[in-house]
Amino acid sequence: MNILFAASEAVPYAASGGLGDVIGSLPKAIAERGHNCAVVIPLYESISEEMRVHMDFVANITVDVSWRKQYCGILKSKKNGITYYFIDNEYYFKREGMYGFYDDCERFVFFARAVLEMLKHIGFKPDIISCNDWQTALIPVYYRLYYKYQQGYDKLKTAFTIHNIEYQGKYGMEVLNELMGIPPYNAGLLEYDGYINMLKGAIETADRIITVSPTYAKELLDPWYAHGLDRILVTKQEHMTGILNGIDMDMYNPEIDPYIACNYSKNDVSGKDMCKKALLSELNLSDDDSAVIGIVSRMVKHKGIDLIRCVFEQIVADGMKFVILGSGERIYEEFFVEMARRYPDRVSVTTQFNPELARKIYSGSDMFLMPSQSEPCGLAQLIAMRYGTIPVVRKTGGLKDTVRDNGGVDGNGYTFLTYNADDMLDALYRAKADYDNKPKWNELVQRAMSCDYSWEKSAKAYIDMFQKIISE
Repeated sequence: MNILFAASEAVPYAASGGLGDVIGSLPKAIAERGHNCAVVIPLYESISEEMRVHMDFVANITVDVSWRKQYCGILKSKKNGITYYFIDNEYYFKREGMYGFYDDCERFVFFARAVLEMLKHIGFKPDIISCNDWQTALIPVYYRLYYKYQQGYDKLKTAFTIHNIEYQGKYGMEVLNELMGIPPYNAGLLEYDGYINMLKGAIETADRIITVSPTYAKELLDPWYAHGLDRILVTKQEHMTGILNGIDMDMYNPEIDPYIACNYSKNDVSGKDMCKKALLSELNLSDDDSAVIGIVSRMVKHKGIDLIRCVFEQIVADGMKFVILGSGERIYEEFFVEMARRYPDRVSVTTQFNPELARKIYSGSDMFLMPSQSEPCGLAQLIAMRYGTIPVVRKTGGLKDTVRDNGGVDGNGYTFLTYNADDMLDALYRAKADYDNKPKWNELVQRAMSCDYSWEKSAKAYIDMFQKIISE
């Protein structure tokens, strides 16, 4: 198969979260199984000169953005056996940051059209385009409306993966003609509750809808999780599949990780204690045997930060420490900064993202807290287990699919079901009780580190799904 992954970000070129990690890892895993994979993303200002020098110019074309004709440069580079294509337009992408601009709708309308237009010029003919999140949601829409019957496009298939349904690309009806160039008689593909909804357009037009965990696929039929799109997803559920994300086991490997204080493995976890001591020393926290809870997260409500805030001081008073890395809503940032000021020997907070510190938290913490309201898949709990740090999570989405409670015989973490601070606290106290029983805790650490959440199984599921789509 020839597979083109279209996304707004991809490691190592540009990333703001889990989407970039997935697009940086999944194509490589599929290519290793004998398929041709390519990736296309925008050429952002943040992509370094060191990476740009390895890019080759392919072509420059014009792309229709409604009544406008915009310049589009196409560049390419090869990394880890994958060809990466870059869509260049300085007006849209030469900015600090990737998202959050007043004209994001127009920027990603341009990107969607450019992806389809570039196929005429790159010498790579995909059997399927795998689109990801709202920034690429118009690709299957434009394909159905304008490209399906063009020469060279007739056998192309599209799949659309929902990484986080909260972000949908919702705009006023005026963008339909003004920016998208779609006539009013096709408005039904995109109109939803009186707005243009780009995610809804992809759900209507893609050949298959994929979510990033089996549980999340089921949850999206529930209004509580679907952010308003449950009505359309219920009608498409026979075309929807959940495939769990994996992680790059080489990138996240405590045996060779250069960023941590001491390397270790599941067969010899003694180095983890050295990592904990180094983390406490670096962050000026007291060095005793109390449990360290790590949090690497965006500080937003759906990550369950409000639950943590409700009982935070009680947890600290009961002898546990916190090492927190993340940024987000000001109300949460200010709360945790105040807690670090109030408990300087037991709480550390860093509100700017630091990849090296993240690795140190994964390796040096004892527990990893993720009490999310919703979590499509979650990668942090998988990385934490890879480093022998035990996740404490709410049973939702991918957290439910990957973390088994240690109350059973094969547990690899601690779970709670109800979105309630007291239930989260109970899970933490059960974890603390087991932490105080060192032989039992060491068995749990080894069990967590033995879990295989590599891309191997997930890549095979994607390959099977893509082959099924192409054959239909």
